[in-house]
Amino acid sequence: MKYMLIMRDTQEAFEASQKVDFEEIINAMGAYNESLIKAGVFASAEGLAPATEGFVVDFAGEKPIVTDGPYGETHELFNGFWILEVSSKEEAIEWASRAPLGPGSKLEVRRIPTAEEAFADYADNEYVKKGAERRSDGR
Repeated sequence: MKYMLIMRDTQEAFEASQKVDFEEIINAMGAYNESLIKAGVFASAEGLAPATEGFVVDFAGEKPIVTDGPYGETHELFNGFWILEVSSKEEAIEWASRAPLGPGSKLEVRRIPTAEEAFADYADNEYVKKGAERRSDGR
């Protein structure tokens, strides 16, 4: 089973991180990632650039509207993620609980369904078939 651990930080977490030596943060994240790799559950992880470099494409109207970040009344920002391959929800919870995050940080944990699960009713669809072929080729 694959799970995505979505890192969300508040202003409180950001301010707290400014008071810590950034190398300490790097070392804590690196050690956590190494433990995931050693356990064989690490699939991927990335941090994101600041929200000020992001933008939103809103499809609410007739034409998409692009708005540069940060995003108004947002109280939490998506700062990065891990993707883990684990055997159960409980194992995902166990690994998420070990993440080196501080006060004001949260991890949203979501299962990533297989394509077969997500598109079971559309197995004959041309694009579903092409996606399955790409995944079987490792792409």
